[in-house]
Amino acid sequence: MSSNLTLRRPRNVPAMISLVPMIDVMLVLLVFFMVTSSYLNLDMIPAASPSDQTPTDAPESSRSDGANAPTMLIRLGTDGLPSVRGQSLSLDQLHALLKSQLAETPLMQVIILPLGGANMQTLASVMEQVTRAGGQRLRVVRLEARP
Repeated sequence: MSSNLTLRRPRNVPAMISLVPMIDVMLVLLVFFMVTSSYLNLDMIPAASPSDQTPTDAPESSRSDGANAPTMLIRLGTDGLPSVRGQSLSLDQLHALLKSQLAETPLMQVIILPLGGANMQTLASVMEQVTRAGGQRLRVVRLEARP
């Protein structure tokens, strides 16, 4: 009896790459970012001076936030000059105006509106002038172009 003995090696099975774990992780991240983005208000960035001692989460009855206090709008253009009520001012003129207005109304809200091409250094300088003049309620508003 003659028997032919041949040894056959099993074929190498290619490793399977599964995308299921990656899809699971991406789904969890998607849900996380969707939930957290609903709590963000990116249009308003509150900025307060260190002397502001009123907590923002205090009950409405205990806060004296000056809801009827006037508001000053400062626009920052691409020329680097702040303007109030359509009139361009230097930083010294802005400081004098803020100081006189805040002396009359200490809880006046100051809103800074930088245009798209405004310089970041100018924004920082205007914020510094507001805090130096004694402003406690400062907001920076960013407008987005709507399609």
